[in-house]
Amino acid sequence: MDISLARQLVSFAGALLILIAYAGHQLKWIDARSAGYNILNAVGSVILGYIAFHPFQIGFVVLEVAWTLISVYALLRPRTE
Repeated sequence: MDISLARQLVSFAGALLILIAYAGHQLKWIDARSAGYNILNAVGSVILGYIAFHPFQIGFVVLEVAWTLISVYALLRPRTE
C-alpha cells in the first residue's frame, strides 16, 4: 500500500491538531469546553476521517467520525455558564 507524500502530510496535520488540543488541555493551556479546543479536535478528526476512508479502515473510520460528531456537538451545544 503506497500512500502519497501529500496524504501523509495531510494526515500528520490532522493528528497534530488533535494532539495540540490534547496537550493544551493536559497542560491547562486550553479549556476542554472552549471553542478553540473543539475546533482543533473537529478539524483534526475530519482530516483523519477523510484519510481513513481511502483505503477504507473501519476502526479508524468509526473513531474519527465519532470524534468529529462529538466535537461538533460540543461546539454547537448551548452554553449554561
